Amino acid sequence: MNDRYLTVTALTKYIKRKLSGDPHLKEVWLRGEISNFKHHSRGHMYMSLKDNGARIQSVMFAGNNKSLKFRPENGMNVLIRGEINVYEPMGQYQLYIQEMQPDGIGDLHLAFEQLKEKLENEGLFKQEHKKSIPPYPKHIGVITSPTGAAVRDIITTISRRYPIVPLTILPVLVQGERTAQSVSNAIQYANEHLDCDLLIVGRGGGSIEDLWGFNEERVVRSIFQSKIPIISAVGHETDTTISDFVSDVRAATPTGAGELAVPSIVELTERILSFNNRLQRAMHARKSDAEQHLTRLRKSYAFKYPVQLLRQKEQDLDRTLEQLSKQMKNLYRYKEDQLIQLQKRLMQKHPEAQVKENKTQLQSDTKQLHLNFQHQLERKQERFRFSLDKLTLLNPLDIMKRGYAIPFSEDGKVIKDANKVHKGAPLSLKMHNGRLHCRVEEIEEDEYGGE
Repeated sequence: MNDRYLTVTALTKYIKRKLSGDPHLKEVWLRGEISNFKHHSRGHMYMSLKDNGARIQSVMFAGNNKSLKFRPENGMNVLIRGEINVYEPMGQYQLYIQEMQPDGIGDLHLAFEQLKEKLENEGLFKQEHKKSIPPYPKHIGVITSPTGAAVRDIITTISRRYPIVPLTILPVLVQGERTAQSVSNAIQYANEHLDCDLLIVGRGGGSIEDLWGFNEERVVRSIFQSKIPIISAVGHETDTTISDFVSDVRAATPTGAGELAVPSIVELTERILSFNNRLQRAMHARKSDAEQHLTRLRKSYAFKYPVQLLRQKEQDLDRTLEQLSKQMKNLYRYKEDQLIQLQKRLMQKHPEAQVKENKTQLQSDTKQLHLNFQHQLERKQERFRFSLDKLTLLNPLDIMKRGYAIPFSEDGKVIKDANKVHKGAPLSLKMHNGRLHCRVEEIEEDEYGGE
């Protein structure tokens, strides 16, 4: 009879074989909403897929979710392809997800918005992190495809506007899965091995899939970490990538990047000519002012009558010396009077008189201290004798000399009440010259109550 009963493990294995053998459950296409999403530290994703009427436990292992372009979140509607099977330890059926994409929005667009939000929250797009583009670059590195139209546009524009600057082309892949690694490595190489003071990173236009390499987090962080200023020139004017947000300057096109990177030699030439003209005018004006100043000096009184001017200055010098001598004498007399006054004050405060005065005061204080001490001593001695007399009157030994004794119980306590002692109890009598040990033979009560 016991053979009819199955173990839980056996039943679970039977159900799992049944589900595994159902061809309709080998490839299931579902639409639902994500809830209870958890991304495990080992890379696996656990979640519930639900609609208005039911839910199913789901798991997407790391080998399947590593190619996701977006980050699943609670409340997100998704389209899923997977397999239904049983998780034996829990005895429950669940969905093993193999593919997932957003429902109603492209996964690349969603991944773009998610990564943009993440990096913006980290502060990578803040203006305070952006570096200044050098006004006159000494060496420019161009990171792009060596065969595309973008590199030709950049080279042509820079050569036309500022032909003296050297260019270094760093060839990279600009489309496909290896784009992010290729561009990131080129940025790192330029920072470590080239003496460039400006980088241009970009490519020509294309679809969002073609430009996706410049939306990869690896490329964006490489641009942010670059010590060399970077101009982003990806796609056409309407194309926008995350690299544009993090770069120091965004150019609408590769040609625009070349125009932003270098000044125009024609404009520089015109500016130099303008500066030269302004300098010439300034020099002529300065020369004219100097000539006028020299003319005024030649016509001045000092040049016309130098002897009279010299005599006048000599008289001024004599008058100044007399005033100085008079002021010095007055100052000397003033300081001398101050010295006399200070000497008088010093004699009044001479330490010898102060010492004599203090010595007399010390002798008087010492004599008074002896008198006070003698008086206090006599008072204390008188008080001591009085206390000693009182103590002698109250001394129990003196009382016992008159024939009195103090009874003690066996445990050494003073006996104050005859009713506290029983017949035959041992006791001791303390007398003035010794102690008597005895035993109670009889107890008689005093009719006056001990009065």
